[in-house]
Amino acid sequence: MPPKISTDQRRARLAVRHHLAAPAPAVADAVAGIVALHATDPATVHLSASARLAAPAVSGVEQALYEDRSLVRLLGMRRTVFVTDLETAALVQAGCAADIVVKQRKLLEQHLGQQGHPENVPEPAKWLASVEASVEEALRARGSATAQQLSEDEPRLRQQLLMAAGKPYEAIGNVTSRVLFLLAAGGRIVRGRPRGSWISTQYVWHPLDEWVPGGMRAWEPEAARAELARRWLHAYGPAPASDLRWWTGWTAGQTKKALAALSPAEVDLDGVPGIALPDDLEPVPPPPPWVAFLPALDPTPMGWQDRDWFLGPHRAALFDRSGNIGPTIWSQGRIVGGWAQRPSGDIAWRLLEDVGAEVKTAAEKAAEHCTEWFGEVRAVPRFRTPLERELSA
Repeated sequence: MPPKISTDQRRARLAVRHHLAAPAPAVADAVAGIVALHATDPATVHLSASARLAAPAVSGVEQALYEDRSLVRLLGMRRTVFVTDLETAALVQAGCAADIVVKQRKLLEQHLGQQGHPENVPEPAKWLASVEASVEEALRARGSATAQQLSEDEPRLRQQLLMAAGKPYEAIGNVTSRVLFLLAAGGRIVRGRPRGSWISTQYVWHPLDEWVPGGMRAWEPEAARAELARRWLHAYGPAPASDLRWWTGWTAGQTKKALAALSPAEVDLDGVPGIALPDDLEPVPPPPPWVAFLPALDPTPMGWQDRDWFLGPHRAALFDRSGNIGPTIWSQGRIVGGWAQRPSGDIAWRLLEDVGAEVKTAAEKAAEHCTEWFGEVRAVPRFRTPLERELSA
């Protein structure tokens, strides 16, 4: 019989390893504990890191990202932007992004040849390779540049596509973002410091091998996937193997090979088959009581596909229709409420179940801390959820 690991034990591991019950001393430790920070919404990077730090500060996250460059923002799992340390970034590049580039380049070539506006592009593969090389050359000449500046240097970035022709949502758009997407996912360019504040999305691009001197370590894809699976299992395991496949975006075959290299132990997760690292079966001591306010798209709730063991009945209030989670309140390894920032800057919050007076008092203090931490900054989540909309009104 496989060893049993209870839901309470999974929640204890989450609390400790994700630095929610035990704050991390530095940004690098906070990021390593959860493998990768979601970065689709730039505010999430700072809010997620700060929720796990003993002394949170925007300046500390920016120092790691843009001065020390010990962290890097890159395209990774499930075509999503993440922030990771450099070692993990190399794993993501070889184990996830390389496959994405192949598929997305083929798709863009198809669109260029069939949906070009005002006319299709002849020899789209040759045209796209030429544009990519030209954009990279222009970027190296400048040292750094915005997308608009690169479009000025390489006018072919303004090539348009007519998407969903004849449908109500028909749209015409430039290929700029899609070309830069391919270059970034291919490990050729990287997002640097954005223009404006820490919630800005207007990134300045840099050649990757100049931003990170010498570039990132080269990995064989299968070895990279095995090591990435090991890191995920340490942070998010024990869990069903299907959660790992979902988180990475791998095929069933890729997931199976990655796990075969680790020889994981089979475990019983309260009646659900799961896996764990073979040397990670000993129980984790329950941490002291804790409460955390986590932002939209935080990596903890987005770390598993099967979330019932920490989410309970609160999915409809806290997720949008695409599966993106909004701001949440956590206590003892499970979600107990949600929160939002109002235009005034105040943090509005609501507990979705009776958790007792002590947790309510801790939530009040956490909300006050959030209000102070935001200061004059107003950060509306990129993906709005029902409870967040209601509380922010």
